[in-house]
Amino acid sequence: MPEELRRIIPAPPPPADIFATYQLAHEFQREAQHRQELERYCEWYYLTAKRHRNELQRMQGDINLFGWFCRRKSQ
Repeated sequence: MPEELRRIIPAPPPPADIFATYQLAHEFQREAQHRQELERYCEWYYLTAKRHRNELQRMQGDINLFGWFCRRKSQ
């Protein structure tokens, strides 16, 4: 290639550098998506556990009909 063209046309970057940059960006996006999904799951899990604890507390205050029926049969 003549010297005049070398000054006008820049040399293309090495393919390995392009691939490494793409791979790094892809891994970062995957990690960010994974963390968002984990955060949503943890939020859902804690809300569900809280709801179940509240339901259990309400159920413990209810009359034990099953136990009442079982005692009636054995007497």
